[in-house]
Amino acid sequence: MSEALDTLTKNQQTVLDILESAKEPLKAYAILFDTQKKGIKAPLQVYRALDKLIEIGKVHKIESKNSYIACKHKSCDAGTSTSFLICEICDLVTELKKNVSSYFSKQSAEVNFSYSKHNLEIYGICNNCKINN
Repeated sequence: MSEALDTLTKNQQTVLDILESAKEPLKAYAILFDTQKKGIKAPLQVYRALDKLIEIGKVHKIESKNSYIACKHKSCDAGTSTSFLICEICDLVTELKKNVSSYFSKQSAEVNFSYSKHNLEIYGICNNCKINN
């Protein structure tokens, strides 16, 4: 077990467990609904847990959906820069493992722009939905 998991509060671990078992990104109020049986009663408690989990790289926010997913990579270094493939049919989210930050840095430098971070969300259709539709 990693040090980050050893230091999670009860609320953080509860939120992380819910996100890890979810099949799609969850909004904060859906997380709150699922955590109320476990003692988390206020939205602020969920948001604080989410903020910390994002900070330590255990959770990512899908900005366009205002929802959250658990990171599936053990040593994720995407604390500030994330890239996702999102299925338009089933909402499956796949985090791209290959970091594209170096590409964006080079492109930015060519136009004298100082790149710092990105949140890339690419929409399309996953293989499973392609086969079944």
